[in-house]
Amino acid sequence: MTLADREWRLIREESWEGPLNMALDEIAAETAAAGGPRTLRVYRWEPSTLSLGYRQDPDTVDWEFCDREGITVTRRPTGGGGIYHDSYGDVSYTIVAPADELPGDLMETYELLCAPIFDAFERMGVDARFTDEERPAIHQPACYLRELHPAHDVVADGRKGDDGGVPAKKISGNAQYRRKDAVIQHGSLKFSLDADRHLGVFDAPDATPAEFRDRVTTVDALSEVDRENAVRAVEEALADWADAEAGAWTDEELARARDHADAKFASEAWNRRREDPTA
Repeated sequence: MTLADREWRLIREESWEGPLNMALDEIAAETAAAGGPRTLRVYRWEPSTLSLGYRQDPDTVDWEFCDREGITVTRRPTGGGGIYHDSYGDVSYTIVAPADELPGDLMETYELLCAPIFDAFERMGVDARFTDEERPAIHQPACYLRELHPAHDVVADGRKGDDGGVPAKKISGNAQYRRKDAVIQHGSLKFSLDADRHLGVFDAPDATPAEFRDRVTTVDALSEVDRENAVRAVEEALADWADAEAGAWTDEELARARDHADAKFASEAWNRRREDPTA
């Protein structure tokens, strides 16, 4: 039996606050583990949100800037550095399935679950791939300025040449949260870029906007596709990959997610001290 033989639902792009986006991922995992549908979802962050990596020091955040600019801050259950999710420039997705239906090997699972993401880039006319190049970190607290990792960092726009060519730039980051009963993979695709805001959310970043743009590229820089069609490409690639039906959250799931967001992902303990108040 393949993944496409299971019951999958595709929840098309919705806009939610940052804490609720993270809570919905965990509620989807509970649903899948309990025998309900596996979930594919595409979503926006409204308002724009800085998501911190699980182990990230909150002192790396410019809290005053985020408050002044109306940027929500929440912590992910996945590792890595902070990611500024612009409400327009970011296209995010999550794939959730029971743990026993996926490979136990981390690399194999990334290859499997990133397959529809590469399909989406191809539909947009973007030649993307897992990185095979090493580039040193510029600012470790920022996900898009850390060292590139071949398991989950997706790059585009590189060119080989006798002079060494032009290094590829990161266009997508992906991460997994492996629970005992379910696997959550989520990631972001950069559609457009505001380097000043990407850096502004961090306290004293060791990079300039020009250096950020040298490390990161976007769909709108490499393709003529507009954001609406970029989102459609991601949705259709996910749906085709899993043979998913269009679906929606149940009222119960939404109620549980809102309670979970308030108790955990919007809490001071989780975001400022990394203590899980729901544990």
